[in-house]
Amino acid sequence: MSSIPENLRYTESHEWVLLEGDIATVGITHHAQDALGDIVHVELPAIGKAVKKGAGAAEVESVKAVSDIYAPVTGTVVDVNGALDGNESVVNQDPHGAGWLFKVKVADPAEVATLLDAAAYAATLH
Repeated sequence: MSSIPENLRYTESHEWVLLEGDIATVGITHHAQDALGDIVHVELPAIGKAVKKGAGAAEVESVKAVSDIYAPVTGTVVDVNGALDGNESVVNQDPHGAGWLFKVKVADPAEVATLLDAAAYAATLH
């Protein structure tokens, strides 16, 4: 069973969110990185890009496939994880920590409440 941190919120498309004030840090779940296999490239959004909940915001490329990463909330990208450039394997090694992808200034905090908690996300995996 993969680890599903209780302090995060989740999407059914396997993104996680950590909300701190009005900033949402976004990454992919342990389950997603495990299913993808070794991550070889990450295409991050531009800082300042407007993203819409449910729309593609980034891409991860693994040895198996290229997958869209969907914005879990609507807002504006305020930071990206530059440490992944040339070191994409961090997403596999620490998907819920150092392997975060981007941060969004949340336009509507109520959207975060619509995301899954750890138990609800775990139920989608069975």
